[in-house]
Amino acid sequence: MNIFSAIGTFLQNGLIFTKGVVFPFNPVVPAVLLCILVSYLFGSINSAVLVSKLVFREDVREKGSGNAGFTNAGRVYGKKAAVLTLLGDVLKTALALVASACIVGFQYSYAISLNPIMYISGVAVVLGHAYPIFFRFKGGKGVLCTAAMVLVLSPLTFAIGAVIFMAVLLFTKYVSLSSMTVGLFLPLLLDRISNLFGIKHDLLTLLCTIFLGLFIVYCHRANIRRLLDHCENKVSFGKKKE
Repeated sequence: MNIFSAIGTFLQNGLIFTKGVVFPFNPVVPAVLLCILVSYLFGSINSAVLVSKLVFREDVREKGSGNAGFTNAGRVYGKKAAVLTLLGDVLKTALALVASACIVGFQYSYAISLNPIMYISGVAVVLGHAYPIFFRFKGGKGVLCTAAMVLVLSPLTFAIGAVIFMAVLLFTKYVSLSSMTVGLFLPLLLDRISNLFGIKHDLLTLLCTIFLGLFIVYCHRANIRRLLDHCENKVSFGKKKE
């Protein structure tokens, strides 16, 4: 077995489920708590706030909509800030999940993670992003982190969700509505795609995805009010007229 195969096997099973590793106590509960803590701390590294402070010497939470996320960073500071924020949020989510996998394992089957602890870690990342301990618990809405989590744990679900997102966005031009739509469809998408490969997820995984969908809607409550008042910002796909 070469080093890459060894690393792959380790990430698949994690420390506590790797054969030959013996603990003098039941390691599952402390392992879950450690995954939650590590993932929350990674999530608390808010990319939009860091980019606005380090690059523009401002706080994105004091500009635009006041949200510390990808969309507001792009609207306030432009494409450069949006790209940096996107890369940062995707990277921190991936690192959090890899760190958790080192402990409990991804346990993939047909490129779908079967380990409910990984979905708990994903929830912790999103909560850290929304309520970052490093930035006075005022962060973003967690859409990008949720998308990154799905990309790592079920790429096919991510791909179909991305198609739905773009379809709603092209039809309505509302990023917020597109995000909420995909969030609410997430549990169904993961369940249908899993069943396609004969995989049955447990209740905990389902509850995590339902929570994330509802949490995204909750974080968009101000956007919902603006949608109802017909004053929500729309995305422009064409060139601005001078």
